[in-house]
Amino acid sequence: MKKIILITFLLLTALSCDVLEVEPQNSIPADAAFKTKEDIDKGILGAYASFQSLSYYGRTYGIFSDLSADNLSHPIAATATEYAEVDNNNILPENSSIDGIWSVIYDGINVANNVIAKVPTIEDMTEQEQNAALAELYFIRALNHFNLMNYFGAIPIKITPTVGVANLDAPRNSVEEVYSQIINDLNFAADNLPASGNKIRGSKYAAKALLAKVYLYKKDYPQAIAMASDVIANGNYTLLDNYADVFANDQSAESIFEIFFSETERNRIAEYNFPHSLNGRREVEPSESLLNAYEAGDERYAASIAFEGTEAYAKKYDDLSLGADNVIVLRLADMYLIRAEAEANLPTPNITSVQDDINEIRERANLLPTYETSVTQLLKIIENERRIEFAFEGQRWFDLVRTNRAIAVLPNVNSTNQMLFPIPSDEIQTNNDPGMTQNPGY
Repeated sequence: MKKIILITFLLLTALSCDVLEVEPQNSIPADAAFKTKEDIDKGILGAYASFQSLSYYGRTYGIFSDLSADNLSHPIAATATEYAEVDNNNILPENSSIDGIWSVIYDGINVANNVIAKVPTIEDMTEQEQNAALAELYFIRALNHFNLMNYFGAIPIKITPTVGVANLDAPRNSVEEVYSQIINDLNFAADNLPASGNKIRGSKYAAKALLAKVYLYKKDYPQAIAMASDVIANGNYTLLDNYADVFANDQSAESIFEIFFSETERNRIAEYNFPHSLNGRREVEPSESLLNAYEAGDERYAASIAFEGTEAYAKKYDDLSLGADNVIVLRLADMYLIRAEAEANLPTPNITSVQDDINEIRERANLLPTYETSVTQLLKIIENERRIEFAFEGQRWFDLVRTNRAIAVLPNVNSTNQMLFPIPSDEIQTNNDPGMTQNPGY
Protein backbone atom coordinates (compact mmCIF):
# COMPACT_ATOMS: atom_id res chain seq x y z
CA MET A 1 0.00 0.00 0.00
CA LYS A 2 1.49 3.29 -1.02
CA LYS A 3 -0.55 6.23 0.19
CA ILE A 4 1.22 9.52 0.74
CA ILE A 5 0.04 11.52 3.74
CA LEU A 6 1.27 15.09 3.93
CA ILE A 7 1.21 16.59 7.44
CA THR A 8 1.14 20.34 7.02
CA PHE A 9 1.58 22.91 9.73
CA LEU A 10 -1.31 22.58 12.20
CA LEU A 11 -3.42 20.62 9.74
CA LEU A 12 -3.38 17.19 8.19
CA THR A 13 -4.24 16.86 4.55
CA ALA A 14 -3.90 13.85 2.33
CA LEU A 15 -2.19 13.21 -0.99
CA SER A 16 -2.95 9.79 -2.40
CA CYS A 17 -0.71 7.35 -4.18
CA ASP A 18 -1.59 4.32 -2.03
CA VAL A 19 -3.17 3.67 1.30
CA LEU A 20 -0.73 3.18 4.15
CA GLU A 21 2.61 4.59 3.11
CA VAL A 22 4.01 7.96 4.10
CA GLU A 23 7.09 9.22 2.31
CA PRO A 24 9.16 11.05 4.95
CA GLN A 25 10.87 13.32 2.46
CA ASN A 26 7.46 14.78 1.59
CA SER A 27 6.28 15.14 5.20
CA ILE A 28 6.71 17.57 8.04
CA PRO A 29 7.44 15.62 11.25
CA ALA A 30 4.15 14.97 13.04
CA ASP A 31 5.49 16.14 16.41
CA ALA A 32 6.07 19.59 14.94
CA ALA A 33 2.44 19.98 13.98
CA PHE A 34 0.69 19.58 17.33
CA LYS A 35 1.60 21.61 20.39
CA THR A 36 -1.71 22.88 21.82
CA LYS A 37 -5.36 21.88 22.03
CA GLU A 38 -6.09 24.41 19.29
CA ASP A 39 -3.71 22.47 17.06
CA ILE A 40 -5.59 19.27 17.86
CA ASP A 41 -8.89 20.90 16.92
CA LYS A 42 -7.44 21.95 13.59
CA GLY A 43 -6.22 18.41 13.11
CA ILE A 44 -9.75 17.13 13.77
CA LEU A 45 -11.07 19.49 11.11
CA GLY A 46 -8.43 18.05 8.79
CA ALA A 47 -9.81 14.56 9.47
CA TYR A 48 -13.30 15.76 8.48
CA ALA A 49 -11.91 17.22 5.23
CA SER A 50 -11.56 13.80 3.59
CA PHE A 51 -15.35 13.46 3.66
CA GLN A 52 -15.55 16.40 1.23
CA SER A 53 -13.58 14.64 -1.50
CA LEU A 54 -15.27 14.22 -4.86
CA SER A 55 -14.59 10.51 -4.51
CA TYR A 56 -16.49 10.52 -1.23
CA TYR A 57 -19.50 12.54 -0.07
CA GLY A 58 -18.60 15.24 -2.59
CA ARG A 59 -20.01 13.04 -5.37
CA THR A 60 -19.07 9.45 -6.08
CA TYR A 61 -19.62 7.44 -2.88
CA GLY A 62 -23.31 8.28 -2.56
CA ILE A 63 -24.12 8.29 -6.27
CA PHE A 64 -22.66 4.79 -6.72
CA SER A 65 -24.99 3.28 -4.10
CA ASP A 66 -28.04 4.45 -6.06
CA LEU A 67 -26.44 3.72 -9.43
CA SER A 68 -25.39 0.16 -8.64
CA ALA A 69 -28.93 -0.44 -7.40
CA ASP A 70 -32.14 0.59 -9.16
CA ASN A 71 -32.57 4.26 -8.25
CA LEU A 72 -30.22 5.78 -10.82
CA SER A 73 -29.27 4.87 -14.37
CA HIS A 74 -26.34 5.87 -16.58
CA PRO A 75 -27.78 7.59 -19.69
CA ILE A 76 -26.70 6.37 -23.11
CA ALA A 77 -25.22 9.77 -23.96
CA ALA A 78 -23.22 10.00 -20.72
CA THR A 79 -19.44 9.75 -20.95
CA ALA A 80 -18.08 8.38 -17.65
CA THR A 81 -17.22 4.73 -18.38
CA GLU A 82 -16.54 4.08 -14.70
CA TYR A 83 -20.18 4.97 -14.02
CA ALA A 84 -21.40 2.68 -16.80
CA GLU A 85 -19.59 -0.26 -15.17
CA VAL A 86 -21.32 0.44 -11.87
CA ASP A 87 -24.73 0.80 -13.54
CA ASN A 88 -24.23 -2.54 -15.28
CA ASN A 89 -22.92 -4.20 -12.08
CA ASN A 90 -19.90 -5.27 -14.12
CA ILE A 91 -17.07 -3.42 -12.40
CA LEU A 92 -13.42 -3.85 -13.32
CA PRO A 93 -10.79 -3.77 -10.55
CA GLU A 94 -9.09 -1.03 -12.59
CA ASN A 95 -12.11 1.29 -12.20
CA SER A 96 -10.52 4.58 -11.18
CA SER A 97 -13.62 5.83 -9.35
CA ILE A 98 -13.64 2.73 -7.15
CA ASP A 99 -9.94 3.26 -6.48
CA GLY A 100 -10.73 6.86 -5.54
CA ILE A 101 -13.28 5.73 -2.94
CA TRP A 102 -10.86 3.23 -1.39
CA SER A 103 -7.94 5.64 -1.35
CA VAL A 104 -9.65 8.73 0.04
CA ILE A 105 -11.33 6.80 2.85
CA TYR A 106 -8.05 5.30 3.97
CA ASP A 107 -6.53 8.76 3.74
CA GLY A 108 -9.23 9.98 6.11
CA ILE A 109 -8.58 7.11 8.51
CA ASN A 110 -4.86 7.80 8.49
CA VAL A 111 -5.35 11.51 9.16
CA ALA A 112 -7.58 10.67 12.12
CA ASN A 113 -5.05 8.16 13.44
CA ASN A 114 -2.23 10.67 13.24
CA VAL A 115 -4.20 13.15 15.33
CA ILE A 116 -5.30 10.43 17.78
CA ALA A 117 -1.66 9.59 18.43
CA LYS A 118 -0.90 13.21 19.34
CA VAL A 119 -3.80 13.87 21.70
CA PRO A 120 -2.16 12.28 24.79
CA THR A 121 0.98 14.41 24.27
CA ILE A 122 -0.78 17.79 24.51
CA GLU A 123 -0.03 19.25 27.93
CA ASP A 124 -2.68 22.00 27.96
CA MET A 125 -5.58 19.55 27.55
CA THR A 126 -7.48 18.14 30.52
CA GLU A 127 -8.39 14.47 30.56
CA GLN A 128 -11.97 15.40 29.70
CA GLU A 129 -10.81 17.51 26.73
CA GLN A 130 -8.56 14.71 25.54
CA ASN A 131 -11.40 12.21 25.73
CA ALA A 132 -13.71 14.56 23.81
CA ALA A 133 -11.10 15.01 21.08
CA LEU A 134 -10.45 11.27 20.88
CA ALA A 135 -14.20 10.60 20.79
CA GLU A 136 -14.66 12.86 17.77
CA LEU A 137 -11.75 11.23 15.97
CA TYR A 138 -13.06 7.76 16.80
CA PHE A 139 -16.44 8.76 15.34
CA ILE A 140 -14.72 9.85 12.13
CA ARG A 141 -12.65 6.66 12.00
CA ALA A 142 -15.69 4.46 12.64
CA LEU A 143 -17.72 6.09 9.87
CA ASN A 144 -14.82 5.62 7.46
CA HIS A 145 -14.35 1.94 8.30
CA PHE A 146 -18.11 1.34 8.08
CA ASN A 147 -18.36 3.01 4.69
CA LEU A 148 -15.44 0.99 3.33
CA MET A 149 -16.85 -2.30 4.58
CA ASN A 150 -20.24 -1.64 2.99
CA TYR A 151 -18.72 -1.62 -0.51
CA PHE A 152 -15.76 -3.97 -0.12
CA GLY A 153 -16.61 -6.39 2.71
CA ALA A 154 -13.59 -7.54 4.72
CA ILE A 155 -11.04 -4.72 4.81
CA PRO A 156 -7.80 -3.90 6.64
CA ILE A 157 -8.54 -2.26 10.00
CA LYS A 158 -6.25 0.73 10.47
CA ILE A 159 -6.02 2.11 14.02
CA THR A 160 -2.41 3.25 14.13
CA PRO A 161 -0.92 6.14 12.17
CA THR A 162 1.39 5.70 9.24
CA VAL A 163 4.29 8.11 9.69
CA GLY A 164 7.11 6.16 8.09
CA VAL A 165 7.81 3.40 5.61
CA ALA A 166 7.41 0.42 7.95
CA ASN A 167 4.32 -1.79 8.24
CA LEU A 168 2.90 -0.69 4.90
CA ASP A 169 1.34 -3.99 3.91
CA ALA A 170 -1.77 -5.12 5.72
CA PRO A 171 -4.15 -8.09 5.53
CA ARG A 172 -7.91 -7.91 5.32
CA ASN A 173 -9.64 -8.30 8.66
CA SER A 174 -12.85 -10.28 8.87
CA VAL A 175 -16.18 -8.46 8.70
CA GLU A 176 -16.82 -9.39 12.34
CA GLU A 177 -13.50 -7.86 13.37
CA VAL A 178 -14.31 -4.67 11.48
CA TYR A 179 -17.73 -4.48 13.13
CA SER A 180 -16.10 -4.93 16.54
CA GLN A 181 -13.67 -2.08 15.91
CA ILE A 182 -16.42 0.23 14.64
CA ILE A 183 -18.64 -0.50 17.64
CA ASN A 184 -15.80 0.04 20.11
CA ASP A 185 -14.98 3.39 18.51
CA LEU A 186 -18.61 4.50 18.49
CA ASN A 187 -19.29 3.46 22.07
CA PHE A 188 -16.35 5.57 23.22
CA ALA A 189 -17.62 8.43 21.05
CA ALA A 190 -21.15 8.19 22.46
CA ASP A 191 -19.78 8.24 26.02
CA ASN A 192 -17.52 11.24 25.54
CA LEU A 193 -19.05 13.55 22.93
CA PRO A 194 -21.46 16.38 23.80
CA ALA A 195 -25.15 15.65 23.39
CA SER A 196 -25.71 18.50 20.95
CA GLY A 197 -23.84 21.04 18.90
CA ASN A 198 -22.86 21.79 15.36
CA LYS A 199 -24.28 19.07 13.10
CA ILE A 200 -21.24 19.10 10.84
CA ARG A 201 -19.26 17.57 13.71
CA GLY A 202 -19.80 14.38 15.67
CA SER A 203 -22.01 14.35 18.74
CA LYS A 204 -23.26 11.81 21.26
CA TYR A 205 -26.44 11.20 19.30
CA ALA A 206 -24.67 11.15 15.94
CA ALA A 207 -22.55 8.32 17.36
CA LYS A 208 -25.67 6.54 18.66
CA ALA A 209 -27.49 7.03 15.35
CA LEU A 210 -24.54 5.50 13.50
CA LEU A 211 -24.49 2.68 16.04
CA ALA A 212 -28.17 2.03 15.30
CA LYS A 213 -27.34 1.65 11.62
CA VAL A 214 -24.28 -0.49 12.33
CA TYR A 215 -26.28 -2.83 14.56
CA LEU A 216 -29.02 -3.10 11.93
CA TYR A 217 -26.46 -4.05 9.27
CA LYS A 218 -24.89 -6.52 11.72
CA LYS A 219 -28.35 -7.96 12.39
CA ASP A 220 -28.09 -7.26 16.10
CA TYR A 221 -31.72 -6.17 16.19
CA PRO A 222 -32.20 -5.56 19.95
CA GLN A 223 -29.22 -3.20 20.00
CA ALA A 224 -30.42 -1.45 16.83
CA ILE A 225 -33.79 -0.85 18.49
CA ALA A 226 -32.17 0.42 21.68
CA MET A 227 -29.91 2.89 19.89
CA ALA A 228 -32.57 4.16 17.48
CA SER A 229 -35.04 4.56 20.35
CA ASP A 230 -32.50 6.55 22.37
CA VAL A 231 -31.92 8.93 19.47
CA ILE A 232 -35.66 9.33 18.83
CA ALA A 233 -36.52 9.92 22.49
CA ASN A 234 -33.55 11.95 23.68
CA GLY A 235 -31.71 13.42 20.71
CA ASN A 236 -33.94 16.48 20.39
CA TYR A 237 -34.45 15.95 16.65
CA THR A 238 -37.77 16.51 14.87
CA LEU A 239 -39.33 15.13 11.69
CA LEU A 240 -40.06 18.20 9.59
CA ASP A 241 -43.68 18.55 8.48
CA ASN A 242 -42.61 19.28 4.91
CA TYR A 243 -40.27 16.66 3.42
CA ALA A 244 -38.72 19.18 1.01
CA ASP A 245 -37.55 21.28 3.95
CA VAL A 246 -35.12 18.53 4.94
CA PHE A 247 -32.96 19.59 1.99
CA ALA A 248 -33.90 23.26 1.75
CA ASN A 249 -31.49 24.40 4.46
CA ASP A 250 -28.39 22.99 6.10
CA GLN A 251 -28.56 21.58 9.64
CA SER A 252 -32.34 21.29 9.86
CA ALA A 253 -34.13 20.02 12.96
CA GLU A 254 -34.28 16.56 11.36
CA SER A 255 -30.58 16.33 10.54
CA ILE A 256 -28.30 14.45 12.92
CA PHE A 257 -24.97 14.61 11.07
CA GLU A 258 -24.01 16.07 7.71
CA ILE A 259 -20.91 16.87 5.68
CA PHE A 260 -20.06 20.54 5.33
CA PHE A 261 -19.67 22.06 1.89
CA SER A 262 -19.17 25.67 0.84
CA GLU A 263 -18.32 27.80 -2.17
CA THR A 264 -14.65 27.00 -1.61
CA GLU A 265 -15.19 23.36 -0.56
CA ARG A 266 -17.84 22.38 -3.03
CA ASN A 267 -19.56 19.15 -3.96
CA ARG A 268 -20.40 18.17 -7.54
CA ILE A 269 -23.54 16.17 -6.93
CA ALA A 270 -25.87 18.52 -8.79
CA GLU A 271 -23.42 18.78 -11.66
CA TYR A 272 -23.55 15.03 -12.26
CA ASN A 273 -27.35 14.86 -11.86
CA PHE A 274 -28.56 17.92 -13.74
CA PRO A 275 -29.30 17.81 -17.52
CA HIS A 276 -27.10 19.51 -20.09
CA SER A 277 -29.70 22.21 -20.75
CA LEU A 278 -29.22 23.33 -17.12
CA ASN A 279 -25.41 23.17 -17.42
CA GLY A 280 -25.12 19.79 -15.75
CA ARG A 281 -23.25 16.72 -17.00
CA ARG A 282 -26.15 14.26 -16.67
CA GLU A 283 -23.95 11.28 -15.90
CA VAL A 284 -26.87 9.77 -13.99
CA GLU A 285 -30.66 10.00 -14.13
CA PRO A 286 -33.55 8.61 -12.06
CA SER A 287 -34.44 5.13 -13.27
CA GLU A 288 -37.83 4.32 -14.72
CA SER A 289 -38.17 1.78 -11.94
CA LEU A 290 -37.82 4.48 -9.31
CA LEU A 291 -40.18 6.89 -11.06
CA ASN A 292 -42.81 4.16 -11.08
CA ALA A 293 -42.24 3.22 -7.44
CA TYR A 294 -43.85 6.34 -5.95
CA GLU A 295 -47.44 6.10 -4.81
CA ALA A 296 -49.94 8.69 -6.01
CA GLY A 297 -49.84 11.77 -3.77
CA ASP A 298 -46.41 11.01 -2.27
CA GLU A 299 -44.93 14.44 -1.53
CA ARG A 300 -41.43 13.02 -1.71
CA TYR A 301 -41.70 12.75 -5.49
CA ALA A 302 -41.77 16.49 -6.19
CA ALA A 303 -39.18 17.10 -3.47
CA SER A 304 -36.74 14.60 -4.97
CA ILE A 305 -37.26 14.67 -8.74
CA ALA A 306 -37.61 17.47 -11.28
CA PHE A 307 -38.06 17.53 -15.04
CA GLU A 308 -36.42 19.55 -17.77
CA GLY A 309 -38.68 18.80 -20.69
CA THR A 310 -38.96 15.02 -20.60
CA GLU A 311 -35.69 14.51 -18.75
CA ALA A 312 -36.04 13.61 -15.09
CA TYR A 313 -33.21 14.48 -12.72
CA ALA A 314 -32.48 14.20 -9.00
CA LYS A 315 -32.71 17.53 -7.20
CA LYS A 316 -32.26 16.94 -3.48
CA TYR A 317 -28.85 18.55 -3.78
CA ASP A 318 -29.48 21.33 -6.24
CA ASP A 319 -26.76 23.96 -5.73
CA LEU A 320 -25.30 23.59 -9.21
CA SER A 321 -23.55 26.96 -9.29
CA LEU A 322 -21.67 26.70 -5.98
CA GLY A 323 -22.01 23.10 -4.81
CA ALA A 324 -22.32 24.51 -1.30
CA ASP A 325 -25.21 22.42 0.04
CA ASN A 326 -24.30 20.12 2.91
CA VAL A 327 -24.75 16.39 2.40
CA ILE A 328 -26.83 14.60 5.04
CA VAL A 329 -25.35 11.39 6.42
CA LEU A 330 -27.74 10.68 9.31
CA ARG A 331 -31.25 11.97 9.91
CA LEU A 332 -34.18 11.17 12.15
CA ALA A 333 -36.33 9.43 9.53
CA ASP A 334 -33.68 6.74 9.30
CA MET A 335 -34.01 6.02 13.02
CA TYR A 336 -37.75 5.28 12.66
CA LEU A 337 -37.21 2.92 9.74
CA ILE A 338 -34.22 1.26 11.41
CA ARG A 339 -36.33 0.63 14.49
CA ALA A 340 -39.24 -0.66 12.42
CA GLU A 341 -37.04 -3.09 10.48
CA ALA A 342 -35.21 -4.30 13.56
CA GLU A 343 -38.49 -4.85 15.44
CA ALA A 344 -39.97 -6.74 12.47
CA ASN A 345 -36.97 -9.09 12.51
CA LEU A 346 -37.36 -10.07 16.17
CA PRO A 347 -38.63 -13.62 16.91
CA THR A 348 -41.88 -12.15 18.29
CA PRO A 349 -42.21 -8.64 16.85
CA ASN A 350 -44.57 -6.01 18.17
CA ILE A 351 -46.57 -5.45 14.99
CA THR A 352 -48.17 -2.25 16.28
CA SER A 353 -44.75 -0.74 16.98
CA VAL A 354 -43.58 -1.63 13.47
CA GLN A 355 -46.69 -0.06 11.94
CA ASP A 356 -46.34 3.08 14.07
CA ASP A 357 -42.77 3.71 12.98
CA ILE A 358 -43.55 3.11 9.31
CA ASN A 359 -46.54 5.41 9.54
CA GLU A 360 -44.46 8.25 11.00
CA ILE A 361 -42.70 8.29 7.65
CA ARG A 362 -45.70 7.60 5.42
CA GLU A 363 -47.95 10.19 7.00
CA ARG A 364 -45.24 12.86 6.70
CA ALA A 365 -45.21 12.04 2.98
CA ASN A 366 -49.01 12.56 2.83
CA LEU A 367 -49.69 8.84 2.40
CA LEU A 368 -52.25 6.67 4.15
CA PRO A 369 -50.96 4.61 7.07
CA THR A 370 -50.37 0.90 6.71
CA TYR A 371 -52.36 -1.61 8.72
CA GLU A 372 -50.50 -4.60 7.31
CA THR A 373 -49.92 -7.34 9.90
CA SER A 374 -47.84 -9.85 7.93
CA VAL A 375 -44.16 -9.54 8.91
CA THR A 376 -43.09 -10.54 5.41
CA GLN A 377 -45.22 -7.78 3.89
CA LEU A 378 -44.14 -5.24 6.50
CA LEU A 379 -40.50 -5.88 5.65
CA LYS A 380 -41.28 -5.28 1.97
CA ILE A 381 -43.06 -2.04 2.89
CA ILE A 382 -40.03 -0.94 4.90
CA GLU A 383 -37.74 -1.79 1.97
CA ASN A 384 -39.84 0.35 -0.34
CA GLU A 385 -40.15 3.18 2.16
CA ARG A 386 -36.39 3.24 2.54
CA ARG A 387 -36.00 3.32 -1.23
CA ILE A 388 -38.29 6.33 -1.60
CA GLU A 389 -37.38 8.16 1.60
CA PHE A 390 -33.62 8.00 0.95
CA ALA A 391 -33.60 8.14 -2.85
CA PHE A 392 -30.36 9.82 -4.04
CA GLU A 393 -28.94 9.74 -0.50
CA GLY A 394 -26.70 6.74 -1.15
CA GLN A 395 -28.45 3.97 0.78
CA ARG A 396 -30.27 1.75 -1.73
CA TRP A 397 -27.41 -0.60 -2.72
CA PHE A 398 -26.43 -1.21 0.88
CA ASP A 399 -30.05 -1.95 1.82
CA LEU A 400 -30.42 -4.56 -0.91
CA VAL A 401 -27.09 -6.20 -0.22
CA ARG A 402 -27.42 -6.43 3.58
CA THR A 403 -30.92 -7.95 3.29
CA ASN A 404 -29.79 -10.40 0.56
CA ARG A 405 -32.34 -8.90 -1.81
CA ALA A 406 -29.99 -7.64 -4.53
CA ILE A 407 -30.27 -10.73 -6.75
CA ALA A 408 -34.05 -10.82 -6.47
CA VAL A 409 -34.51 -7.11 -7.19
CA LEU A 410 -31.73 -6.08 -9.61
CA PRO A 411 -31.72 -7.53 -13.14
CA ASN A 412 -27.94 -7.08 -13.58
CA VAL A 413 -27.06 -8.91 -10.36
CA ASN A 414 -27.13 -12.69 -10.66
CA SER A 415 -24.28 -13.75 -8.40
CA THR A 416 -23.33 -13.17 -4.78
CA ASN A 417 -19.89 -12.19 -6.10
CA GLN A 418 -21.42 -8.98 -7.46
CA MET A 419 -22.60 -7.89 -4.03
CA LEU A 420 -19.11 -6.63 -3.19
CA PHE A 421 -17.11 -4.13 -5.22
CA PRO A 422 -13.64 -5.24 -6.33
CA ILE A 423 -10.60 -4.30 -4.26
CA PRO A 424 -8.79 -1.76 -6.49
CA SER A 425 -6.15 -3.40 -8.65
CA ASP A 426 -3.48 -0.97 -7.42
CA GLU A 427 -4.07 -2.20 -3.89
CA ILE A 428 -3.81 -5.84 -4.90
CA GLN A 429 -0.61 -5.20 -6.85
CA THR A 430 1.21 -3.13 -4.22
CA ASN A 431 0.06 -4.72 -0.96
CA ASN A 432 2.37 -7.66 -0.43
CA ASP A 433 0.63 -9.10 2.61
CA PRO A 434 -0.70 -12.58 1.74
CA GLY A 435 -3.91 -11.63 3.56
CA MET A 436 -4.73 -8.97 0.99
CA THR A 437 -6.80 -10.92 -1.52
CA GLN A 438 -9.26 -9.91 -4.21
CA ASN A 439 -13.00 -10.34 -3.73
CA PRO A 440 -14.38 -13.46 -5.47
CA GLY A 441 -15.30 -13.07 -9.12
CA TYR A 442 -12.85 -10.29 -10.00
